Amino acid sequence: MYKDKLICAVIPAHNESTQIHRVIDTMPDYVDKLVIVDDESSDDTVEKVKKYQETNKKIVLLSHEVNQGVGGAIATGYKWARDNNYDIAVVMAGDGQMDPKDLPNLLDPVVEDKADYSKGNRLFTGEAYKKIPKIRYFGNAFLSLFTKIASGYWQIADSQSGYTAINKKALETINWDKMYKRYGQPNDLLVRLNVYNFRVKDVPIEPVYNIGEKSGIKIRIVMFTISWLLIKMFLFRMKEKYIIRNFHPLIFFYFFGALFGGITILLTFRMFYYWLFIGYIPSINALAAMFSFMSSSMFALFGMWFDMEVNKDLSK
Repeated sequence: MYKDKLICAVIPAHNESTQIHRVIDTMPDYVDKLVIVDDESSDDTVEKVKKYQETNKKIVLLSHEVNQGVGGAIATGYKWARDNNYDIAVVMAGDGQMDPKDLPNLLDPVVEDKADYSKGNRLFTGEAYKKIPKIRYFGNAFLSLFTKIASGYWQIADSQSGYTAINKKALETINWDKMYKRYGQPNDLLVRLNVYNFRVKDVPIEPVYNIGEKSGIKIRIVMFTISWLLIKMFLFRMKEKYIIRNFHPLIFFYFFGALFGGITILLTFRMFYYWLFIGYIPSINALAAMFSFMSSSMFALFGMWFDMEVNKDLSK
């Protein structure tokens, strides 16, 4: 136990035969259960975990018959922790990229009821730019910005960090069967937590790379799929939080921001059509496009401002 709380470590694993031993061997003693979720590995990950089970009774092995993605593996582990009445579930990847020394800092805000969900933030450290591969660093920064808008947690960064701790109340509230099952799981979960007004805290952690891990992430594809996911989840949050559960007029600001944004695009296309094919730009068209752009920007910025005010106490 950690400070009188039962701790369950959820460890998603897919082809982690070379790394899973590092996670098990370095797991702190205060972790009460290690739930390793094998996501249809094709290597001998399962055999290695079963070997460990012979001497370590804390290990629970769950296996997917069909590959579901890292989000699906985490959801399976979360449901196990919920159903077995654990106080806190932490996620530690099966590739050994999460340093156990950071775990107390992640657990403390949840144990002390200062947060319902804490997550690692690798960007706080000045070493992040040097240690994280550049394409991932900039991709993470891009997705973190849009995750702030989609989730309403405006003070949270490093949205793709999977090193997290979640309390029992959140485990019992979120519908894990509806959570996104691929690499956008952290983004999807932040939006769902915001809908229920759960408190989220960023905790500085050290980025860990080049320890033998093999990433299956295809950055160029993931950037598009997660961006599309964020658009859908933003609309989901607007509907659930500001229309159905507790109406807030900021929804009108976002609506008119989007409306004028669409009009701006149409007017801009029309303006370029006249310029390219007829040889002049209608002055009324240009003025209308400029007015529409300014209106869209103002409505969107006010919508964000109101959203930040509503959620300012939910993230630190």
